[in-house]
Amino acid sequence: MKFVGRYIHSLFATSRLQERLNKKEHEIYKYKVITMLFTQEHNELRRTVKNFVESEINPYCDEWEAAGTFPMRELFKKMGDLGLLGISKPEEYGGMGLDYSYNIVAAEALGAAHCGGVPLAIGVQTDMCTPALARFGSDELRKEFLAPAIAGDMIGCIGVSEPGAGSDVAGLKTTAKKDGDDYIINGTKMWITNAPSADFICLLANTSDDKVHINKSLIIVPMNTPGVTVAPKLDKLGMRSSETAQVFFDNVRVPQRNRIGNEGMGFMMQMMQFQEERMFGAANVLMGLEGCVNKTIAYCKDRETFGQPLINNQVIHFRFAELQTEIEALRALTYQAVELYLSGKDATRLASMAKLKAGRLGREVTDSCLQYWGGMGYMWDNPVSRCMRDIRLVSIGGGADEIMLGIICKLMGILPGKKKK
Repeated sequence: MKFVGRYIHSLFATSRLQERLNKKEHEIYKYKVITMLFTQEHNELRRTVKNFVESEINPYCDEWEAAGTFPMRELFKKMGDLGLLGISKPEEYGGMGLDYSYNIVAAEALGAAHCGGVPLAIGVQTDMCTPALARFGSDELRKEFLAPAIAGDMIGCIGVSEPGAGSDVAGLKTTAKKDGDDYIINGTKMWITNAPSADFICLLANTSDDKVHINKSLIIVPMNTPGVTVAPKLDKLGMRSSETAQVFFDNVRVPQRNRIGNEGMGFMMQMMQFQEERMFGAANVLMGLEGCVNKTIAYCKDRETFGQPLINNQVIHFRFAELQTEIEALRALTYQAVELYLSGKDATRLASMAKLKAGRLGREVTDSCLQYWGGMGYMWDNPVSRCMRDIRLVSIGGGADEIMLGIICKLMGILPGKKKK
């Protein structure tokens, strides 16, 4: 666990992040309960996304899961035409220009999909590989990559994790060295969702030999650049319909103008991107978990044992009440993190808590529900067993549970510091 402490300390080492973590600010929000207030526009967006899921995703989930892929370009283009890939992105690049609460409404509605892989691929496009580009990218870079990503004409992916550096972002080894007006990139990225179909990757690489939290930059790399190689798709436990692969960079030359923002600020920008990724992930599991509970309730009403429906057993219907209560608590926590984010305050603490709770509650809900299906629950094509496989990723991707706990401990002031020599 030493790397966790090293990661957490480096996360808060930059002065810009430190300024945001104002002690008084955290005291103000420590006990304040904030409620998301949805407008008619929020409700219309939720309806639009739900209808899209029901008509364009759910009828094909079984087919796509079996194939290990889905028609990403076709689906993304349909979403782009509806404006669903740029909800909170600037209007001048084709986005809706709405605040992030609308993005979370869409993320939650996408959770009604009968598989996790398709919403994951969409989330990579909207909340993982484009937030920093939208916020810090040059006009030229945003016109070239953000605008077509919002329109659904380009597919993006995010390149952070490596075989030896997953949650330990500070330890990544991929380099981007200057050569004239270009960068020469060498290294490898692992578990890159959307990579086999992607047009560009938002790559985090070391651009200097400075300290680990100020030597990294985010660079947009077109996937058709010579030297970029995408390995065969990985055979995953869950999220079967999404495409995930390892990506190799062998003397890949890209212009320095493809860098997002200032050199050396990539670590900070990626930490900010992680906040949106984690809030998206927490919101996205809510309807999936409710679906597990509701489908299991329906099964327990129909399934009879010892002369009565399973649902009549107090231990079972009490358990459903408990699980639904936990889901609502996660929803409230997620909404509160979003409100804090919208207000311009630092949402790191609550976003980390929501992400941690989403992963752990996902395991609890799916395991409990699967048990009530008995032998049927152990079948590969059971909806609860699929959800169990898919949702297991939430405790790993975007920062493992242990990283979330380290961040929370840091903000509680109880993470042990380095001993002074």
